[in-house]
Amino acid sequence: MKMLLSLAVWAVLWEVAGWLKLSTIVPPFSAVIEAMFEIAPTEKFGKAAIITLRSFGVGMLLALVIGIPLGIAMARVRGVGRLLGMWVNIFVSAPISALVPILMAVVGIGETTVVVTVFLFAVFVITLDTQVGITHADRSLVEMARSFGASRSQLYSKVLFLSALPEILAGVRLGAIRGVKGVVIGQLLVAIIGVGELFEVYSNNFLMEEFWALVLMVFLFAFVISEAIAYLERRVEYYAASR
Repeated sequence: MKMLLSLAVWAVLWEVAGWLKLSTIVPPFSAVIEAMFEIAPTEKFGKAAIITLRSFGVGMLLALVIGIPLGIAMARVRGVGRLLGMWVNIFVSAPISALVPILMAVVGIGETTVVVTVFLFAVFVITLDTQVGITHADRSLVEMARSFGASRSQLYSKVLFLSALPEILAGVRLGAIRGVKGVVIGQLLVAIIGVGELFEVYSNNFLMEEFWALVLMVFLFAFVISEAIAYLERRVEYYAASR
C-alpha cells in the first residue's frame, strides 16, 4: 500500500510538471502512459524486446552457471578464495560501464558484446553472495552430514547449497538488476540494437513521450524480475526458519 501511494504521488507530481511545461523533455505522465500503450503492440517494439530479452537471458544464464560454482569454490578452497577474492571485490564496486567500450576491441560490435556486458554486470555480485552464503553455512549441518556418511557431492548439493540458498538468491536478485542495467548500457553504448536502438531513435527525434514510455517499461521489467526473485527469497527463508 505504501509503495502504491508513493507511486501515485510521483505520478501526480510528474503530471503537474508536464502540464506546467517546466522542462521540454518532461511530458505529462498521462501522455507517457498513452505512448506506452501505443508502442507496446508494434512489431518494431516486439523485435527490439526479443533481442533485448535474449541478450539478457543468455548473459544471466552464463553469470549463474559461472558465478555460483565460482563462489562455492572460493568459499571451500582457500587457495581459490585468496587468488580471486580481491578481484571479485574490485569488480563488484568498480564501474563496469567503463569497460564496455573496450569490449568492442575484444568481441566486436553486436549482440555478443551485449551478452558479455550483462554477464560482467551480474557475475561478480552473484559470486560474492554465493561465497558469503557458503562460508556462513550452518557448520552443525555439515558435521551431521559427514557423520552420516554423506558423499562430497551430497554435502555440496543437499547441505551447503541449500543452507546458502537465501544468500545465493539475494545475489541473483542483485545480479539481475545489474544485468538489466548492463543490457541497456550495452545496447546504447556499443551495439545499437534492441531497446538501445529505440532509445536512440526516440531521443534523436525528440519523441519524449515514447522515450519516457520505454524508460518506464525497462524499469517495470527490472522491478518484476526483482520482486519475483525476492518472493523466492522469502519462501526459502521461511522454509529455512521452520526446519
